[in-house]
Amino acid sequence: MAVDELDTRILRLLLEQPRTSVREYARILGVARGTLQARLDRLERDGVITGTAPALSPAALGHPVLAFVHIEVTQGHLDEVGDTLAAVPEIVEAFSITGGGDLLARVVARDNGHLEDVVQKLISMPGVVRTRTEVALRERVSHRMLPLVESIGRSARR
Repeated sequence: MAVDELDTRILRLLLEQPRTSVREYARILGVARGTLQARLDRLERDGVITGTAPALSPAALGHPVLAFVHIEVTQGHLDEVGDTLAAVPEIVEAFSITGGGDLLARVVARDNGHLEDVVQKLISMPGVVRTRTEVALRERVSHRMLPLVESIGRSARR
């Protein structure tokens, strides 16, 4: 989908001021409210905007340990294991991957003992062959989209 300069300005505002009203966004951007709403609707319909939920901190919710668990799956059981992972609340994301393993799960835990319990639960799942866990020590770059949006905006101006 083509994202033009106005779209990138809208996305930037959404990222920088997520709790602002559509009317206020339109005023800041100098466009009609209807124009802005039509752009927002298109960005949602095209899958550029995928949600409006607040970002939550697992650490502030009592789960400060973050680990990435590589999961090797028995051939032909990827979908089943993926569906089973969705039932584990400590798994906040999971991806099919290439390389060392079949799935990569982002796991949060209360402490290292709790992390071990979660990993043991994963190992005992039908279709899981083995796991490899890497504990994150410190976040160096938090999840972000603004630099990408700005880069796309610069390309749209050319």
